[in-house]
Amino acid sequence: MSVDESQDSGTGQVPARHIGATAGELEGLAEQARALAEGRVTSTALVRRSLERIEATQGTVNAFRRVRAEAAMAEAAEADRRLAAGERLPLLGVPVAVKDDTDVAGEPTAFGCAGEFPPKERDAEVVRRLRAAGAVIVGKTNACELGQWPFTEGPAFGNTCNPWNLAHTPGGSSGGSAAAVAAGLVPAALGTDGAGSVRIPAAWSHLVGIKPQRGRISTWPDPEAFQGITGIGPLARTVEDAALLLDVASGNHDGDLHRPPAIAAREAAGRDPGRLRIALSWKAAFTFTPKPLHPDVRAAVTGVARTLARLGHFVEEAEPDYGLVGLAFVPRATAGVGEWADRVPDRSLLDRRTREAARMGRLLGGPVLRRARAVEKRQQRRIGALFGPYDVLLTPTTATPPPRIGTLAKLSGWRTDQAMIAACPYAWPWNVLGWPGVSVPAGFSADGLPLGAQLLGPAHGEPRLISLAAQLQDDLRWHERRPAGHPVQYDGVPPLSRGGGRP
Repeated sequence: MSVDESQDSGTGQVPARHIGATAGELEGLAEQARALAEGRVTSTALVRRSLERIEATQGTVNAFRRVRAEAAMAEAAEADRRLAAGERLPLLGVPVAVKDDTDVAGEPTAFGCAGEFPPKERDAEVVRRLRAAGAVIVGKTNACELGQWPFTEGPAFGNTCNPWNLAHTPGGSSGGSAAAVAAGLVPAALGTDGAGSVRIPAAWSHLVGIKPQRGRISTWPDPEAFQGITGIGPLARTVEDAALLLDVASGNHDGDLHRPPAIAAREAAGRDPGRLRIALSWKAAFTFTPKPLHPDVRAAVTGVARTLARLGHFVEEAEPDYGLVGLAFVPRATAGVGEWADRVPDRSLLDRRTREAARMGRLLGGPVLRRARAVEKRQQRRIGALFGPYDVLLTPTTATPPPRIGTLAKLSGWRTDQAMIAACPYAWPWNVLGWPGVSVPAGFSADGLPLGAQLLGPAHGEPRLISLAAQLQDDLRWHERRPAGHPVQYDGVPPLSRGGGRP
């Protein structure tokens, strides 16, 4: 059924304080990079502001597991010396954050777990690339234990809260990265996505989240992560910022198992996508559990579909043939949990659900896991048949608005699985396929909670998805809406474009 573009947009957006171009200047990744290159601001000023905001919100938002205050200020001072000497790099002097499953030299990688972890001796490949581009890593953001759930809560670090409503989760497992960007603590951050863990918090925090093609960003020192279902991706308020961070972070280590050809993401963000054929799908992959779609989510995604039709794209309802793709997901996911659990210094501190998942991973390892991986190409052909008649698949990112803090954290393993599948049934099949997806803001629930729509494509399809997302942003202007209490509004720091430049 074709989408009727003549009806009301139905995005379900609620009034939010409008932040104009002046007040919001230097809040974005690309904006900060330009201002630094032009000498309108110092890295020291930007990094100090970021650290002050982190400290001011750690008791409420709780986005960070580790804050590198002293090291970050030293790196900012060095960036200022390099800038003053005329050196220019894509992110020279810009503060960013990474998730706590990503190695940063001198810092532990606890990945949401309790206990004492030794500091890492060297950076992960993706952190090495961020540093090579000049970025200053201000800290490591919170993630739920071994990235298993769509919330960011745990005894090791407490609750990470949604800046749009502190009673609700920002999602997970990259909830700390999403909360840090949504709250204005950093202009962009990296997360990881093994079942939607970038896209889900992007949807629930009013951000752009990109899950790239498998291997686009190196997962080294792991040749692949979670049996190939997990990849690293950016979270940002704008498509340009997400694309810039994707470009900077992309590339491979010699030991990587997956090495896709390079793309130019930021260039794609500035390009017209052309007239596309878009399939709108409401069906989630089969999982033996109910997955009702919240009416506010349906209304919001329908609004995005109508916007796309108004912009000249052909949009109609069509469903991919998912088959039993879930049977391939579970062995890979639980084997990945088991592999990570083996790295934990004190396994007795792990959540009971983590121990159950690790046991399941061991039971499903060997022949079952090999079979799950062997059927991937067949699944790609079956699901990918949709991309004959269509260019892009549009779905909800999640089936529900963000739950309240504590809703899932204390459930049994089976009840947790049921609850998270019901809330988040749309993202994970693309992790099995290894293909790209982009979550974009779709509006708000009746209660003012952010919702997302997901643009999905075939292998190596990031440029088209990014171009389409940028076109949507130009029309919907989602980046102009900030949560109440965003630091632009409350910290009293004047827009840095008005001063604070290099003396």
